[in-house]
Amino acid sequence: MFFVIPFPTIDPVLVEVGPIAIRWYALAYIAGIFCGWWYAKRLVANPLLWGRAGAPMKPADIDDFVVWCALGIILGGRIGYVLFYDLPRFVANPMEILELWHGGMSFHGGFLGTMLAMLLFSRSRKIPFWSLVDVIAPSVTFGLFFGRLANFINGELFGRATDVPWAMVFPNGGPEPRHPSQLYEAGLEGIALFLFLRILTHRYHKLATRGFVSGAFAFGYGIARFVVEFVRQPDEQFVSPGNPLGWAWHTDGWGLTMGQILSLPMILAGLAMMIWCARRARAAEAASG
Repeated sequence: MFFVIPFPTIDPVLVEVGPIAIRWYALAYIAGIFCGWWYAKRLVANPLLWGRAGAPMKPADIDDFVVWCALGIILGGRIGYVLFYDLPRFVANPMEILELWHGGMSFHGGFLGTMLAMLLFSRSRKIPFWSLVDVIAPSVTFGLFFGRLANFINGELFGRATDVPWAMVFPNGGPEPRHPSQLYEAGLEGIALFLFLRILTHRYHKLATRGFVSGAFAFGYGIARFVVEFVRQPDEQFVSPGNPLGWAWHTDGWGLTMGQILSLPMILAGLAMMIWCARRARAAEAASG
């Protein structure tokens, strides 16, 4: 190894005044929620994206949903991490569940928490559930982008050891150069997925096909996460002398990480959702034409 990019040492605490500390991790969640809120309102307020029927909700509904969404993300993300990734540790030390400032959030848990929040909110406002999901799904990409940048700043969730020219030595990753997998995820889950969904909503007007954008989000995120898992260092509780690659499930010669296992249902469900919604839209168009 002749060249390794030095890890840019950034204090995880942006500002500290007495006992009050403002962390990059918290700012990432705040920035993601506010940018997503702004973008969701723009989608709802643009009648050109919704076809003849128009948007089934108003920007004011998005204003009210922000609190529901924030609770779904935080509670679902934390509960998902506890259940899926390190349950024995939290059973032994239950108070650590509340220590969110140390990191430890599951996207898949946050996804389920947000889905539950959308289900309850849509029922309370009599808004079509999948239309609300179609609006929120592209907006989530802001949170994914900022969240992965915060992971990078914290020097956590780094990649496997590698000899690629852009490898970095992370403070908590030992002496070996590693993939900056947090930046890969920020690019794929944040930027690439946002652009993919924006093309669907703005060029192909898929918001008019209820549920299609939701399926596209699940499919796109699942693919991005599944791919990055090949170079992402698995959580330490999955690594052992007999399982150095940290497979959550494995057989002779290969296996799957926990992130890949959780992503497979999203890929399959998202693909099925897109196919079903497209067929339903074609059938409705043929019936009305």
